[in-house]
Amino acid sequence: MYKDRTIAVVVPAYNEELLIADTLSSIPSFIDRIYAVNDASKDKTQEIIEKISRKDPRVVPIQHEKNLGVGAAITSGYRQALTDGMSITVVMAGDNQMDPGLMPAFLDPIIENKADYTKGNRLLSPGYRRGMSRWRFFGNTILTFMTKFSSGYWKLMDPQNGYTAISRRALERLNLDRIYPRYGYCNDLLVKLNVFGFRVMDIEMPARYGRETSKIRYGSYIGKVSWLLLRDFFYRLRMKYLILSFHPLAIFYLFGFGLTLVGLGAGIYTIYFVLIERGPLFIRGAFSLLIFALGMQFLSFALMFDIQESRDISLSDWENI
Repeated sequence: MYKDRTIAVVVPAYNEELLIADTLSSIPSFIDRIYAVNDASKDKTQEIIEKISRKDPRVVPIQHEKNLGVGAAITSGYRQALTDGMSITVVMAGDNQMDPGLMPAFLDPIIENKADYTKGNRLLSPGYRRGMSRWRFFGNTILTFMTKFSSGYWKLMDPQNGYTAISRRALERLNLDRIYPRYGYCNDLLVKLNVFGFRVMDIEMPARYGRETSKIRYGSYIGKVSWLLLRDFFYRLRMKYLILSFHPLAIFYLFGFGLTLVGLGAGIYTIYFVLIERGPLFIRGAFSLLIFALGMQFLSFALMFDIQESRDISLSDWENI
């Protein structure tokens, strides 16, 4: 136990035969359960996990018969943590990329009731980003902005960071069946947490790279996650501001997007009308510009309300959900 709390660690693994043993052996002694989830690896990952579990009774092997994705592997561990009554559940990748010595920094804010979910942040300073390629940093920066917009957690950074901890209360409230099963689960999870008003905290940490090789292909990954985040954004508006409660920012967003798109469409038609049909510019151009400007004004108000709502989440808000 850690400060009178039972702590579990979920370790998702796919083809990690070179690093899974180092990862599992490095987990601190105060951890009560280690859920090593083999996501249908094609190498000796499962064999190594089972061998370690015979020596360390804390290690609980979980095996997927087919590859379901890292998000699905983590939710399998989450479900087992709920079944076993764990107070807090940490996630660490199976590639030994996450320093177990930092774990108290993730646990303490939850134990002290300052947060219900903590996550790593490697983007705070150039020193913390040492070893991160420029391409990975660029991709992470783009996804950070998109995740802020989609999730409503405007102060968070480094949403791709998989080093996290979550309280039992938050896990019990989430529908784990709806968490995105592959890379992108961490972005999707933030949206779900915001819908129910849970406080999320960034934990500063340096990037740590060794022998592991990233399985993320940022070219296709950014496209897939962008579509996911767009859907998640409208899911958050619908659930948080129309179904679970009501806030005018949802109406501002909808009018803002609608009028902006109409204004853009009208502007494109105006260009066609002037260049092809040789018609007058002023009336159509002014009308298009007015609609576009009105749409942008609605979006500005919506963003202002959204940022304020994110800032105003408090412990008393959680208890009333």
